[in-house]
Amino acid sequence: MAGRVVVVGGGVVGACSAYYLARAGWRVTVLDRGGFGKGCSHANCGYVCPSHVLPLAAPGAVRSTLKTLFARNSPLKVRPAVVLKNPGWFLGFARRCNGPDMLAAGRAIQALLTSSRVLFDELIAAERLECEWETKGLLFVFRSRAAFDHYTPVDELLTATFGTPARRLDADALLALEPALLPGNAGGYLYESDAHLRPDRLMGELRRVLTGLGVEVRENAEVTGFVREGGAAKAARTAAGDAEADEFVVAAGAWTPQLNRELGCRVPIQPGKGYSVTMPRPAVCPTYPLIFEEHRVAVTPFRSGYRLGSTMEFAGYDATMNRSRLGILTGAAKLYLRDPLAEPVQEEWWGWRPMTPDGLPVIDRSPSLGNVLIAAGHNMLGLSMATGTGRLVAELVGREKPHLDPTPYRLSRF
Repeated sequence: MAGRVVVVGGGVVGACSAYYLARAGWRVTVLDRGGFGKGCSHANCGYVCPSHVLPLAAPGAVRSTLKTLFARNSPLKVRPAVVLKNPGWFLGFARRCNGPDMLAAGRAIQALLTSSRVLFDELIAAERLECEWETKGLLFVFRSRAAFDHYTPVDELLTATFGTPARRLDADALLALEPALLPGNAGGYLYESDAHLRPDRLMGELRRVLTGLGVEVRENAEVTGFVREGGAAKAARTAAGDAEADEFVVAAGAWTPQLNRELGCRVPIQPGKGYSVTMPRPAVCPTYPLIFEEHRVAVTPFRSGYRLGSTMEFAGYDATMNRSRLGILTGAAKLYLRDPLAEPVQEEWWGWRPMTPDGLPVIDRSPSLGNVLIAAGHNMLGLSMATGTGRLVAELVGREKPHLDPTPYRLSRF
C-alpha cells in the first residue's frame, strides 16, 4: 500500500511528480522555498517541444561560448568569474561537445520529450486544464540566407536520426504562413509536432487539481536537510518544522545543489538565467510561436497575451534583473516582426534554469539516502519534460516497471 511522499520543489517537475504520485495512491506533500509555481516555471515561453532533442553541448559550442566571455550583448553570456568558480562543470560541458555524446544525449532527451508530449495531451484532457494549450507547432525563422542554409544539416539530422521532420519554407512560403513577420527573412522550418501553453495558467490549474487529489502544498518552506534514520530519510527539515514521509522526491531545480551534502553526492547543476517580457497581444500578432534562431529569441502568442523570451546567462546565483538582457529580446523582435511590441508591459521576469553539463536531467536515487529520489537538472526543457518525468518519478518511487529506460539519467554518469 502506498504511503506518504514529500516532494521538495513546487515547480512544474515537482507538481507533475506530485500529480502522478497522488494518482498512484500516495499521500503527497509539496514543499517549496517560495511560492508554488513562482520560480522558473512561472514565465518561460511555454513550449512543449519534441523538436528540441539536441543538447547545448554540441560540436562547436565551446568556441561559440568562449566568444561570449567578453561580448557585450550576446544571447549566450558566460561570466568569467563563474567559470573560475566552477571549472569542473564547464570542463564537463566541454568534454561532451562532440558528435557521439551529443547524439547519445539527444536520444535520452527525446525519450522524455516524446513521453511528455503524449502525456500532456492526456493530462490536459483528463483534468480539463485551462492553460491555453495549442498544438500548432513551432516555427524557426532565419533572417539570413547563410543561417537558413547552415540549418539544413541540422534538420536533416533531426529527420534521419530522431524522426523529427520539419516543413521547410522558403521566404515567400514563410511570409504566407506567418504574415506577422516582416518581409525579407530568408526562410523557416515548421516543427508541427510541437505545442505550447501558458505556464502560469498551467501551474494554477495543476494546483487546483492537486488540491482536489488531497495534496498538501506548503509555501515558504525551504528544505535545509533531512532527518536521518539509518540509510534513509525520516523527515525533510524546514524552519517551520519537520515533514515526515516514507519517500522523498527532490525536484528543486537550480536550487538542488544546495542539498548536495545532505544527498551524499554532487548534482552538477549550474543556474542558467533566462529572461522574458510579457505584454498584451499586439495588433498584428503572430499565429505561431516563433524562434529567431540567429538571435536565440523566442516569441509566444498566448490567447491572453504575448511573450518574448529566452537568452542564457551563466551568472551564478545572481538575483538581479539585468535589463540589457531584456533589450536583446525586444531588439530582436523589432528585426523580424511587423508589430513587435505592445503596451503596457505586464511583466519583466527572469528565472534560473537548472543546467547540467550534458543536457540531461538527473532522475535517480540519492547514494546515501535510499528513499530519496532526485529529479532535477532539466536544463531549458523542464516544462517540455515535466509530465514524462512526473510519471517516471511515480514509477520509480513505487518500484514499478518504468515506462521508459531511466539509465541515461543516473547520477553515475558524472
